[in-house]
Amino acid sequence: MGADAKSSMKVEITDAAARRVARIIAGEPGKTAVRVSVEGGGCSGFSYKFDLVDAKNDDDVAIERDGATVLIDELSLIYMGGSVIDFVDDLMGQSFQIRNPNAVASCGCGTSFSV
Repeated sequence: MGADAKSSMKVEITDAAARRVARIIAGEPGKTAVRVSVEGGGCSGFSYKFDLVDAKNDDDVAIERDGATVLIDELSLIYMGGSVIDFVDDLMGQSFQIRNPNAVASCGCGTSFSV
């Protein structure tokens, strides 16, 4: 895989998301990371899933920032390459949001997408 292909597979995590992940993990004894994965389903075809985990799998890519670790498996990374994971806290509520350049359509709530 060339340098351009590897950089297009990169996923970034914002400061706000890193702070939230670190806070969540700190409150969950034994958990060391948040795993983000892509699953079939949702109103647009694929959906994001967030899980607290205690270990890194062999096929996980680890994204670390400011004491927070986000894990993404290689298959999910194919669909998420180039994405930015953010945490938004506004009048509408609090949520992790994924800005995914691969998504050609998404649902109104932002939890599912199609490619």
